[in-house]
Parts: sequence; structure tokens; C-alpha cells
Amino acid sequence: MLHEAVMSEARSFMKSRVLLTAAELDFFTRLDEEPSDAKELAQHLMLDQAATTRVLDCCVALGLLEKKKTRYHVTGRGAFLSSHNPETVLPMVLHMSHEWAIWSGLTDIVREGRGAQRGPGLPFNEQEWKAFVGAMHVAARGLSIEIADAYDASRFKRLLDVGGASGTYTIAFLRKNPAMTAVIFDLEDVIPMAEERVRAEDLDHRVRLVAGDFYENDLPEGCDFALLSAIIHQNGIEENLNLFRKIHKALLPEGTLLIRDHIMDESRTYPPAGALFAINMLVNTRGGDTYDFQSVKDMLEQTGFKDVKLLRTGEKMDCLVEAGKA
Repeated sequence: MLHEAVMSEARSFMKSRVLLTAAELDFFTRLDEEPSDAKELAQHLMLDQAATTRVLDCCVALGLLEKKKTRYHVTGRGAFLSSHNPETVLPMVLHMSHEWAIWSGLTDIVREGRGAQRGPGLPFNEQEWKAFVGAMHVAARGLSIEIADAYDASRFKRLLDVGGASGTYTIAFLRKNPAMTAVIFDLEDVIPMAEERVRAEDLDHRVRLVAGDFYENDLPEGCDFALLSAIIHQNGIEENLNLFRKIHKALLPEGTLLIRDHIMDESRTYPPAGALFAINMLVNTRGGDTYDFQSVKDMLEQTGFKDVKLLRTGEKMDCLVEAGKA
């Protein structure tokens, strides 16, 4: 029945909250290391035993754990929430837990508008930045390779990865294009995470790391290819215009800018993930939003770019817009 489907959507937060709590308390990593009963786990983590038992049992019902007599074991699904899994999604889930409290204020934001006290960008402290960058790496692991394969960057010599986080996209493009070098530009707190990942990939000799804030500082010059991956949605129009001007200035003559983001249709209702992400920006940023292609094109042309093209559409923040430096 239709009303039951609606109610199921409304109740979906319950499953989400159980999963988020279990992840916050690191149940899956602990049980991945050694299966145990609720009493042992509660004592080890200094938790209430009765409440721990209910959460564990619910994780069994959700297929994330298996219960053998009194002991709990991680299932194949639950293993992705263990920090020991090389394909772990735990950083992304912990980031979602951070989002939980912020999204809870959506009703007040719709009534009153966004908080004027917010500055540009995302309002994270150092610990939240680490969780966020880890989450972005989880989201980008496979997609970065897909994008680097789909976009022919072989004509470029030097990449400027603006807000490059831990360097996941830089790594993918360098792997695809052996003659390319790169500059990763991001906040001072983020650069050490990029350095660690780039060194682990044995690419540090091809990457220059530059700390800075693109809202405040100029960008490194001397690159013929700039990547703006999952950035424009966190900005309002004026913030994007200022950023595009900085990229235009930094690029070599005839350089190219590639934008990866949600690009909405004219109705701004498709893709659905982009419509939801617009709400995410509503609750998290001062002016962020998801944009349709015409809006992005207008901003780029206003800041001196030419030949703006929508190269790829998709549903998982995998749209690509290309623009040349006039």
C-alpha cells in the first residue's frame, strides 16, 4: 500500500540511528578483532550492558552482525564498518553521524533561514576535518578512477587540484597519465593527510603540496589543468565567482578547468541525490547549493572562461563540466 511505503520512508531514520551509534562506538572494529558477548563488549567500552545488548541485537536484525549463542560476529556487510577492512566505509559513516545533529535543525532553518554567523565553506574543527577528508576518500576511491578513465587529460602537463583533500583524484589522474605532475592545494590541517596518501602511493616525487585557503589566498600558478572536484556546491554564487577568477588567473594561457559535481537539470529536481545534497548544503553552509548547467556556465563565462561544455551527466556527483581559459 502507498501509505505503508510513505511510513517506511519516515521510519528509515531508526535503522540509520542504530547503525550510526554502533559505528560511533566502534562495535564493528571490536567484534571484527574478536567476537564477544554483550557483557564483555559493554565492559570493554564502558557502556550500559542492557542498552548495548539491544543495539547489538538490532544490528543482527539488520544483517550487520550474526549472533551465535550469546556471542556476536561481524557479517560480510558489517565488515565494511570495521576500520580493519581495506574497503571500510567507516569514515563516511562517522561523517554522516556528524551530519545527523545538523540535519535535525532543518525545520528551524526552513522557518528562519540559514544562520548568518556561518563563514564560507564547511564549518569543521580539526577532528571533523579528518573525518570529512576520510569520508571523501571513501566516496572517491572508485569514482576517481572512473572519472580519470572517462576524461582524456593526456594533453596536460601539470594538474592543480584545488581543495584536493587527501589527493584521491590527483592520484587517479597521475596513474592514468604517467607524464603528468600535480599541485595539491588545501588547508594546512588537510595537507598532512594528502602527504601521507601520496607517499603511500609512491607519487610524492610528482606532487607538490601547498597549504592555503582558497577563500583567502591566491592559487599556485604554472599549471595548464585545474580540477575543482566537489567544491562548487559548498559555495554561493559570489564565492564561486571569486574562486573561478582565482583559477582563471592561476592557469597558464589556454589552460583548462574541469569541474566535478552534481549538475542539476533545469527543474532542479533531478538527479534526486543532487536535490538531497542541496539540502545538505542548506543546513551546512552559508550559501552552498547544487547548480544546473546554465548557472555554472554563466558563472564561468562571467569570470573569463570560454567553451564551457557539459561533458558528462550522472546521478552520483559524477557530472563533468569543462571550460577553457580565454
